[in-house]
Amino acid sequence: MKELDLQSNKFGERLRKVREAKGMRVVDFYTPITRHVSNCSAIEHFKRPVGKRLLDDVISHYHVNPAWMYDGEGEMFDETNVDESVPAPYERGVPFFNVNMSEIAFGEYGLFNDAPEYYVNYRPFNDCDAYLPIYGDSMYPRYASGEIIAVREIQNFNVIQWGEAYLVIADDLANNMTTVKLLFEHPDEKKIVLRSSNPNFKGDTVVDRSCIKRMFLVKGKVTRNQL
Repeated sequence: MKELDLQSNKFGERLRKVREAKGMRVVDFYTPITRHVSNCSAIEHFKRPVGKRLLDDVISHYHVNPAWMYDGEGEMFDETNVDESVPAPYERGVPFFNVNMSEIAFGEYGLFNDAPEYYVNYRPFNDCDAYLPIYGDSMYPRYASGEIIAVREIQNFNVIQWGEAYLVIADDLANNMTTVKLLFEHPDEKKIVLRSSNPNFKGDTVVDRSCIKRMFLVKGKVTRNQL
C-alpha cells in the first residue's frame, strides 16, 4: 500500500461514495463507528482532514475493500465478508432533538453536538436530517408554537427555493442567529431576506450570504402526537 496522504480530498470522496452506496444518511452511517459524527459531513465535503482510524473503522464495519479505500484499486466492497446485519437505509429513522433552537449547540461542521432523544421513522420525511420543535409565534400560521419541523441540510446557498421556510444558522457577524424564516431574494445577490410568516411580526432581516454557516430546508411539520 502506498504512503497515505490523509490531507487528500480523495478519502472524503470515497467515504461519501461508500455511504451513498449503502443508501444511508450521514448520522446513520457514522454513528456506529465514531462519537464525533459532527465532523464527518465536513470530511466528506473536504473541509476537514480524515484520520486513518476512521478509514479503518469504516473498512471494518462496512466490509470495504482496503485496496479501494486507500489506493482506488479493485471493487468498493469485499464481497467475501459481507455482514447481513448492517441495517437497511433509514431503518432507524430521523433523529429528534427536543431542544429550543435558540439554545442548540451546533458542531463546527456536523449537525448537533447533543445526542438525539429518539428516532422517528416516518417515510415522507426520512430523507431529512432532524426533527426539531419550533417555539414562538413569528412563523404562525405556517408553523404553530410546539409543532415539530423536519429539516434537511442544503449545501449550496446559491440554490434556494424562494418563499420557502429555512432554518438559518449564522455566524457571530450576524449575532450567531439561529432562526426559522421564509427566504426571499434581495436586490444585492450577496444578501438574503429573512421574513416571518406572521403579519404581526413586521420588518425583514437582511443577512449576508457569507455570514450563514448552515442552512436547512424545512420540508414539513408534524404534531407531537404523530411522533
